[in-house]
Amino acid sequence: MLDKELMGLVQNFPIINSGGSFNKEDLELSEHYHSLHDSLDSDSFRQALSEKFKVNVITSPIMLTYRGFSRTKDGRVHTDSKTKLLTILIYFNDGWAAQSGKLRILNSDDMNDIAEEVNPTAGSMVAFKVTDNCWHGYPSFEGTRNAIQVNFLANEAASKKHKFFHKISAKLKSL
Repeated sequence: MLDKELMGLVQNFPIINSGGSFNKEDLELSEHYHSLHDSLDSDSFRQALSEKFKVNVITSPIMLTYRGFSRTKDGRVHTDSKTKLLTILIYFNDGWAAQSGKLRILNSDDMNDIAEEVNPTAGSMVAFKVTDNCWHGYPSFEGTRNAIQVNFLANEAASKKHKFFHKISAKLKSL
């Protein structure tokens, strides 16, 4: 059973009916999410991440993007862009019955070379340092798959670039 605060986040997740990532600034979000954003961008959280992953994100730009719908082509095995220092994925799905769509942290670029598998249920979170071999993905799934992706970026130029491309992509998808 979900606690009251987490249930509020699940119930108020923005409705996203198309694939892709959407900047938080481009969505209508409930107060639940503004409070969560403040926590994710807090000095104490940044300090804990810096210590845990041995990478300084104290002053790094933060980018929060939302995903609400997975297309069959999504989830392919990849590593994140070198402009990202840390990636955090937080899930907001009230249960998960599907066999596919579970995030896999991988030992290589092979979807079946699994180090860990994460069920994308409400409150599940995974965080990792972005490296050349931070392979991850999920088996093909089409349907609702609610998540926030938090990235701490290498610099402000990277932040502007990522936000710009997410904004353009979202506009094109709405046409």
